[in-house]
Amino acid sequence: MARGYLCFLLHAHLPYVRHPEHESFLEERWLFEAMTETYIPLINVFDRLLDDGIDFRVTVSLSPPLVSMFQDEFLQTRYLDHVAKLCELADNEVERTRHDRSFHHLAVMYRDMFAKTVDVFRNRYGGDLVRAFRKFQEAGVLEIMTSAATHGFLPLLQTDPSAIRAQILTAANSHCRAFGRPARGFWLPECGYYPGVEEVLKEAGVRYFIAESHGMLNASVRPHYGLLAPVACPNGVAAFGRDPESSKQVWSSVEGYPGDVSYREFYRDIGYDLDFDYVKPYLQDEQIRVMTGIKYYRVTGKTDAKEPYEPERAMEKAATHAGNFMFWRERQIEHHAARMDRPPLLVAPYDAELFGHWWFEGPQWIEYLIRKITFDQQTVKLITPSDYLARCPVLQTATPSASSWGYRGYNEFWLNGGNDWVYPHLHRAARLMRDLVALSKARPLGEFGERALKQAARSLLLAQASDWTFIMKTGTSVQYAHQRMRDHLARFHYLERALREGRVDERRLRALEVMDNIFPDVDPGVFA
Repeated sequence: MARGYLCFLLHAHLPYVRHPEHESFLEERWLFEAMTETYIPLINVFDRLLDDGIDFRVTVSLSPPLVSMFQDEFLQTRYLDHVAKLCELADNEVERTRHDRSFHHLAVMYRDMFAKTVDVFRNRYGGDLVRAFRKFQEAGVLEIMTSAATHGFLPLLQTDPSAIRAQILTAANSHCRAFGRPARGFWLPECGYYPGVEEVLKEAGVRYFIAESHGMLNASVRPHYGLLAPVACPNGVAAFGRDPESSKQVWSSVEGYPGDVSYREFYRDIGYDLDFDYVKPYLQDEQIRVMTGIKYYRVTGKTDAKEPYEPERAMEKAATHAGNFMFWRERQIEHHAARMDRPPLLVAPYDAELFGHWWFEGPQWIEYLIRKITFDQQTVKLITPSDYLARCPVLQTATPSASSWGYRGYNEFWLNGGNDWVYPHLHRAARLMRDLVALSKARPLGEFGERALKQAARSLLLAQASDWTFIMKTGTSVQYAHQRMRDHLARFHYLERALREGRVDERRLRALEVMDNIFPDVDPGVFA
């Protein structure tokens, strides 16, 4: 009988990047790389565990933009084109390294990996990864949460409550449409919580959310069990706190597992290492050097001199680290269990892309961890938040404090000198959208009015995405983030004026619908 529980949670999100107006587009590679290196490898892990009859529990939050891109036939076709190029490049690498004992077996590894990726994507799941996650949900091994409609950072959108309702209710409707059941859990983007957001979560049918550690510890009433059990907000929605110890072992740039010398080095890629003319056919528009995903070196140490990657050594280290992670969770559980009247719970959330994309061995580490928890001990058991609430329904009442898991724990990462200019525009647009909804109820909006109102809602939601202010702060792809923000606001304001004046250009509207086709069933009424 387990003495406590571990909630292993992966937050999966990418910004909505879809550009049919261009023959190819650099930022679409964000999705394609994540599919190849994170999502399909995770699906393979879950499939192997199911095939072996292992009864595990993992929680995954899939953001609506990511789900929409998974189901988009246009992006599915582009992804197959992308991975076909990888297969061709890997074939060339097998030939190029034929007499190189250090790298030839690695080239073969990548060739086989890309071939399996195509098989899983196209043949097993028909090009739609939502089918895979839905299968695991129906098998009872995966609990799927949702997040805000476009991952808007809610604490900085609350100036107009209609923006919060739109982000949360649109997400809830989109999730139900994709997965056939309501989402019980909600991932607050960037763990950004402010007191009161739980009222809209309850309206959306949400039963729980995840809060940052200090948000829980600084709650209106000090939690009796600290971070080891959820609390209930006054309206009954439960808040689970993140366990910092389990996070540190994986996330820490100094102590975390991914920095081990045996693991694959992320930054040494043949897209940059090899002769330009050789890799040119596989680069963006044959002009810009990019990561290909083929990497031949291991971390080695804090040095520019890298040693060749050794897969067997890396897998052995992943198994060791999985055992180490489990050992410390057992010690935590044993330390706290005797002092509590309920089993202690450790909530360990991570960005999904850490596993596979940044940490190549990450998916295998997860598989080792699940197998070890299943067979090698009896102290800790995997559980989902919903299952824990079913087993321990009586909770202490407390309201978490405002918080996030960003830099310094509050809003600074999304509100600073590099991105503060966006918020007056977003707040004004939310007010205008609310007025448009009121106008639509007062009088007909004319021909194409209903379509234009829905498209205006899509444009505003896309402008509210936290990704653009995040990128402006980090300094990567800043020009693209500025352009996306301006484009979505410009599209919204065009539609807003056209609706007020009753002169919607159907050709231009149709073009916007093709470019931004997220949320086909969007209800502008959520802005009321």
